[in-house]
Parts: sequence; C-alpha cells; structure tokens
Amino acid sequence: MNLYHLYGFIFLFLNLNVFGQNQEDKIYNAVDGFTANPSAEALQNLRNIESDFWKSAKSKTKDELLAIVILNCNKAYYENQFGQTLKAVKSYENAWMVYQKYKLQHYDIVEFCLKPLGNLYTVLGDYKNAENIIKQYYFIANAEKNKGQKVAAILNLSNVYQNSGRVNEAIEMLEKTIDSEKITPSQKGLLLNNLGTNYLLKSNNGDFSNAEIAFLKAVPLLQKDKTYSENLFNTYINLYRIKTAYNSKEATAYFEKAANIFDKLPQQEPRKKAKFYLEKAFLLLKQNNVVNAQSELKTVYKILLPNYNYTNQKNILPDRNTLYAETVLLDALDLQAEIFLAENEPKNALKSYSLSFHIEELFQSILVYEDSKIITQIRNRNRTEKCLDIYKLLFETEKKQSYIDAAFILTEHTKSVVLKDHLRNLESLPREQKLILQQMQNWNTIILKEQQKMEMANISKINEAIQKQNKLMLLYKSNEEKYDQTSQASFDLQKLYTKLQKDDAILYEYFWGYKTLHLFTIENNQIKLKSICIAHICSEPVIRFTRLFHKPENITNDIGNYQKMAFIVHEKLLLPSKSDSKNLIIIPDGLLNSLPFEALITKKTKTTNFAKMYYLLNDFNIAYNNSAELYLNTNVLSNGKKNILGVFPIFENTNYTLRFSKNELESIKHNFEGQFFENENATFSNFKNNTAEKSIIHLSTHASSGDLETPASIRFYDREILFSELYNLKLNPDLVVLSACETGIGKLYKAEGAMSVARGFQFAGARNLLFSLWNVNDYTTSVFMDDFYKEIKHNVSFVKATANAKREFLKDETIPNAKKSPYYWSAFVYYGAIEETEKPTNYIFYIISFLAIIGLFLGFNHYRNGKSSQNSQNRELQKNKVQNH
Repeated sequence: MNLYHLYGFIFLFLNLNVFGQNQEDKIYNAVDGFTANPSAEALQNLRNIESDFWKSAKSKTKDELLAIVILNCNKAYYENQFGQTLKAVKSYENAWMVYQKYKLQHYDIVEFCLKPLGNLYTVLGDYKNAENIIKQYYFIANAEKNKGQKVAAILNLSNVYQNSGRVNEAIEMLEKTIDSEKITPSQKGLLLNNLGTNYLLKSNNGDFSNAEIAFLKAVPLLQKDKTYSENLFNTYINLYRIKTAYNSKEATAYFEKAANIFDKLPQQEPRKKAKFYLEKAFLLLKQNNVVNAQSELKTVYKILLPNYNYTNQKNILPDRNTLYAETVLLDALDLQAEIFLAENEPKNALKSYSLSFHIEELFQSILVYEDSKIITQIRNRNRTEKCLDIYKLLFETEKKQSYIDAAFILTEHTKSVVLKDHLRNLESLPREQKLILQQMQNWNTIILKEQQKMEMANISKINEAIQKQNKLMLLYKSNEEKYDQTSQASFDLQKLYTKLQKDDAILYEYFWGYKTLHLFTIENNQIKLKSICIAHICSEPVIRFTRLFHKPENITNDIGNYQKMAFIVHEKLLLPSKSDSKNLIIIPDGLLNSLPFEALITKKTKTTNFAKMYYLLNDFNIAYNNSAELYLNTNVLSNGKKNILGVFPIFENTNYTLRFSKNELESIKHNFEGQFFENENATFSNFKNNTAEKSIIHLSTHASSGDLETPASIRFYDREILFSELYNLKLNPDLVVLSACETGIGKLYKAEGAMSVARGFQFAGARNLLFSLWNVNDYTTSVFMDDFYKEIKHNVSFVKATANAKREFLKDETIPNAKKSPYYWSAFVYYGAIEETEKPTNYIFYIISFLAIIGLFLGFNHYRNGKSSQNSQNRELQKNKVQNH
C-alpha cells in the first residue's frame, strides 16, 4: 500500500470513528473516558464537550439531551469530589433544568441528580432550595413506590430541618417514620442517628439522654452493614460530642472509634476529610492542647485550599482571595479565632473572624430565598457577639475610639440584612430578574396557603407549585451571571453624625446577643458602647413588661406593678431621662422589637392617674428604625399637598365590624383630599391599583401577627392577604399608616426583626410607617388617629405628630383614666425619617410681595429724582444771588 492510500485509509477511519460519531455517542464516549481516569484537570474536557453541543445549530434529539443530562450529573459528582462545590451545584442544576424542560425519561434523575443536589444545597445553607428539591423527589419516589428513595428523602429533609432551626418538625417526622414505616435495620439505624442529632440540638439544658439513647440504638444496626461505615462514623462523632460535656475519657474513646473507621473509608471527598481534621482540632483545643490543635487546622486549610501556604507561625491565616463559600472552611476560621484568643492574640482573632464574615457574604450572594438568608444571618450574629467582646476589651486596654466605631459598624451589618438587600435590589436589579422574583413569591404564597389547610391540603397542588418555583429559581440563577452584583456600600459615620445633628436627635442601637445585651449610643458626634446585662437576666423584666400589654386589665388592675416594671425596664435599658436633643431614635433588637419605649417610666411616683406619670414620651419624640443605615438613607419627604389613599373595610353587619373606623374615615376626609374605599369597595385590587402618587396610605382594618405555623396577615373586604404577598407591590409614599391590630408583630428573628404586616410594606418600598404592637381598641384608635392627622395637617413631622397625638390623648379630659392606660395610647409606633416636611410654597404671596417691592422701589426712585431736580433748581437760584451781590 503506497503512502497516498495509507493517508486515505486513516482519513476514512477518522471520519467513521470520530467525525462520523453522532452527538450522543460523542458525549457518552467523553463521559466514559473521563470516569475511567477522573481528575480535576480532565473536567474541562467535559465542559468543552457540553459547550460545543449547545453552540451547534443542529436541532437536538431527546437522546442527545439525555446524554447531556448524564454528562452534567457525572461532571457534578466529580466536581464535588474535587472540592468544587459551587460548580457541582451548577452542573446538577443544569441537568435538572434540561430534564424538566424537555420532559425526558428513562434515567434515575432522583438518585443521580436530585438527591445529591438537595444535599449540596443543605451544605451551602440554601435550605429553602434544599427543602423544595427533596419534597419534589419524595413526591416522585412516593408515586413510584420506591421505599429506599422515600427514606432517603425523609433523612435529608430532617437534615434541612435541623440545620434551619426546625428541630421539632424533624423529630416528629423521624419518629413517625420509625414507628409506622416498614424499613430495613440499616434504614432504621440511619433514622435513629438523625433523630439523635436533632435531640442533641434540642437539649439546651444539658440533658442529652434522649440523644444518647438514639445514638446507642443506631450503633448495632449500622455495624451490621459495611456500606454504612460513614454513617457509623458520624454516630461515634455525635457520641463523642455528647461526652465532651462531662466525660473527656469516654469522649476520647468514641473519637478513636470514629478515627479507626475514617482511616478505613474509601477515598473521601476533600470537605469530609477536612471536617474530620477539624473535629480533631476542636477536641485538642478542648483539652487545652493549642499547639496540636493549630497543626490540625493547618491540615484543614491545605485540604480545602490547594494554594495555602504559610511562611511562619504569625502568618497562619489563608489569603482572603482564595476563600470560597464552604461551611467547613467557615468553621475552621471560627476555631482559628478561638485559638488566637487562647494565645491572648485578640487582634489576630478579629482578623480570623473578618475572613469568616467574608465567607458569609459569599454565602449570601449565592442564596435566593429569604428564609435561607435569614438563617445564615443568625449564624453571623453569634460571631458578631464574640467580636463585640473583643472590641470592648481592646478599647478598655488601649482607649482608642476606633475600636468602638468598628464595633458599631459591624453590628450595623447584622441589622435587617435581608430587608436592606431587597431594597437595594428594587433599585438595581434588571426588570427581568425582578419579574422572576415576583413570580417565585406568588408560587410561595400558593404553597403557604395550601399548607395552612393541614390534613386537607392538596399535596399535588403543593408539589406543582414547588416545581414551578424551582424552575423559576433555576432561571433566576442562570440569569445572575449576566449581571454585575452591586457590592454593599461602606457605612459613613460622618454622614450619620451630620444627619443626627440636623435632626436634633440622639440614637440608641441595641444588640441582643446570646450572652449579653449591648447598647450603642450616638450623641455629640461620638459613639459609646455599654454591655448592659447578661441576656437572660435582661429578658425576664422585658418579658414581664411586654406581657402587661396582652390585655388592658393587666395594667388597670395593678397600676403600681405597671409603674414598677416600666421603671425597672427603663433603668435596665439605660435610657436617657433628659437630653439637649428633642428626638430619640431607637434601633431595637430581639425582644425589644415588641416593646413600647414611650410608655417606660423615667421617675417613680405613687399616682394612679395615668396622665400624671413620668413617661419617656414626656422627654422625647421617639422614632424607631430597623437599622441606622436605613435611617441614614431615608427618602426625602415630598412637600406638596397631602393626597391620601384610605382603605376602610369597616365590615358592617358582620362579626368583624369596626364601628369607630367610620369616625376615623370622616376625620381624615375632613382634613385631607384623597381617594377613599369603604365596605365592599375596600378590596385588595382597589387598594393595589390606586397606590400610585399617594403621599399617605391609610388602612383601617383587621390584621393578625400569625404564629409559628401561620404567617402574619391583613384583611381587606374581599380577602385576607399574607404579609409576603405585599412584597410585590411597588410603593413610594411618604407614610403608610396601618390602623389595625398587631401589624408590627410576627415571627421574630433576632437578626432580621418581625415577619409582620409592616415588614411586608417595607419590602414593597414604604420607608416610613405607623403600626401597632398589639390588639388595639377600635374607639381609642379613632381618637388617636384624629389627633395624629390634625398634627399632620399643620405640616408637623410624622415623629412629632405621633408623639403629640399621644400627649393630646393623655390630656383629653373626656377620656376616663382607665382608657388613658398606656395599653390604649402606646400601641402605635413610628418607624422612619424624623425631618419635618417643608411648608408648601405660596407662590402668589411671593409674586404679590415681589411686585409690591418693585412698586415701592419705583415710587421711591420717582420721589428721589423729583427731590433731586428741586434741589438742583434751588442751588442755581442761590448761585445767581451770589453773583448779583
């Protein structure tokens, strides 16, 4: 065979075996070649194959699309093995998007995509996504009667619940499954292990007996099956954690058992190896073996950060630019800070915590759902509290104000983070992304409302809504890459000082930590930090005081007790009794979110006359806010004519009748122009279709704070609206007045505040709000609102109008003493800006005045010119007389 024929043969061979391959074969051959010799570098070939596939103009067959799904699942598996967690999530998401979009079949999408994806979401703290994915594959497994996948779904869902603080739900679900389902011994061992973990989290009083019993029951069941060695390892680790509290010898024994299993496990993915060495470091630090604990931590860094390098003992911390969203790395840096503190190096501890905060920011940037973001912030708060203690210690040692300033700015970063992020998104997100978020929120509302039906809930409807929401979430995340993410602006203390001075105000910001209640005060361009008391000691009088407002008779039946508790709380919270400033801004936290500060007593008396008591209200106009940043960035108020949208369902001739709401309506109508809807016209659609260009939105209706299961809501004539349904409204009024019960109360998160009706309006864009902290009285509310709007009519600031209306209420001689109880007048609190609106410009007055000035000027000019001419003539005559002489 000559050379020409040889080349021809080779070309024909290549055409038949490479160029002649169809797309499907090409993809499968690439996957087979990779899995035979997997490596982090070889992953790029799979990415190139996928990229070429989508670039091809040729139409795709279902077999080819399924091949791409399988490629992504394999790629994701190995990306996770090589420590590329975020890339793994993206690959699984791509596989799931294609599988759903093209309605593909004949592949175990649950086992090879949804299960690992749900687990990775849990690892990243993306609990809402994890829950949605797991519920989807539970629904699929249940329909296909796949017992193994059902049990896996329950196990993984319990992990989500335990990590997101829903421990009781996890325990209930696991116990029900163990008692009622036909499961294998190994499956029972897995469920018992998860049950023990949840009991461990629930045991905050030091009683770990239920957890220990569950773990000990799990051990023999898991020992029988070698495929569950990793789970047995986790069980021993949990038993070690229990014993560290009171029996170090037994704890060490359990840890050694876990270590023996770990050494025999097949090749572990990096994060699992790192997690084990982190446990070793934690145990060594518990034993005060700081040197070896540090050595184990270095191993953790080397596993998770391939480029990690340190030159000496003083340069142990990894480079900030090499960090990524990883919980084991986060825990390692937190433990590193503890080691620095054990070595009396508080400044290095702060540097380590700073890196932890950076990782938390990376987590926040990849989370879509509000629930997951809030849970992440709770973790952040515990770290913040430790930093505050360090800053306070450094200030006491070195007397540098910069430490207190840094502590305040750090605290600000924990305040209502999700709300602040949402408000930034309203301004910066592209329209397409906003629409996707709105649709996701709509599906979430459908899920919540269906779940409220409990046993009557339609599971298929919930699953369909979760599927729709999940598709939108994947679309949102895929679009994120197109847009630049705006970074959070740094907090400008000087601007805050200037604004406080302009507003004639002082600011009190609280941080309710796990151990301590901290207070920042800002007055005369200086920040001070005080640690008030141990948190549980502070909580007792605050809880007793707020309980007095549950019913009116709690106060009127024992006025002396009210005065006593109101004075104690005032003293505990270190509030001022007097100041040169007339306005007081309060940033509450934790339990303080439901406390009416105006009603606190500044001076003891024996009077039973409510009007003669010394309230904090007497000394200040009080405005609240979610954070100092929100106060600093409040919108400038419009100074035009007040135009009101009033919604008054009244509910005449029903069990919900609000008799005095009619008085409220007439009072506002008498003072202001606007658009008013009452009774059957006070519908949700009439409300949301008429909010544009209204300076004040007033709703007089019923509302509920909800409970742990039921979200807060507000009632229109035709329907009840959940607080989260308000998120999609676009509002920009000067003020929203929520004249209803409990509009500021809801499920409370220390980091974020109350999930209340008021929060729903804040998410919609309302920056200034007047809302209630408990059940309000129909009659006294109408009196208060009448006084409030009379003040507003005279262009008094909202904060001053609120305070004056309360003072007028106490002065009103037509109101009996019992109705002057703080229960009736202090329910409404004002959140927002405190500057006064400028008085409307009277242009006619100015024009007339201007013309009058011109007239006077011309008249004076004429008179002066005439006088000048006469004087000139007189001088000429005098001159002639002299000449004649």
